[in-house]
Amino acid sequence: MNDQMLKVAIILGSTRPGRNGEAVSRWIYEIAKKRSDEPIPPSMGQYSKEHTKTWSTKIDSFDAYVLVTAEYNHGIPGALKNAIDFLFKEWNNKVAGFVGYGSAGGVRSVEQLRLVMAELKVATVRSQVQLSLFTDFENFTKFKPAPFQEKSANTMLDEVIDWGGALKALRTKKDLSRQ
Repeated sequence: MNDQMLKVAIILGSTRPGRNGEAVSRWIYEIAKKRSDEPIPPSMGQYSKEHTKTWSTKIDSFDAYVLVTAEYNHGIPGALKNAIDFLFKEWNNKVAGFVGYGSAGGVRSVEQLRLVMAELKVATVRSQVQLSLFTDFENFTKFKPAPFQEKSANTMLDEVIDWGGALKALRTKKDLSRQ
């Protein structure tokens, strides 16, 4: 076993006689044994899986990001958080803007993303787009943004472009000093 490998506990939550949980626990254990996740933390930059290397190359190729996020249970959708957490240095010294949507405009999801991105050394712009399921979607499904939302989007994009240029200059300066 690799020293970098995580130890994962599978905790059975029932003590009842004849419980079904024991069979379920054995099933999940067998699935878990077959997995081949990245064995080293992303901050080390030592990727072994092809999907991570591909994602790394893609994210590294950009200077700025606009993250479009739903709000699930007052937070970040799991798939988005997982995609972000796969990498570290590829995000550094870049900028992100946000478009949130949900019953409260996705603001809680965006606030959590701001914290996550700060840890990855990503600057975030103040302006964000907040789309409400009540006013920007017909019957909660058909996207029909209110006219003022375009102004919000342009304000956010202007900030992303300004900060993206400044941070690109910073990255270029750092790259030149390392040569």
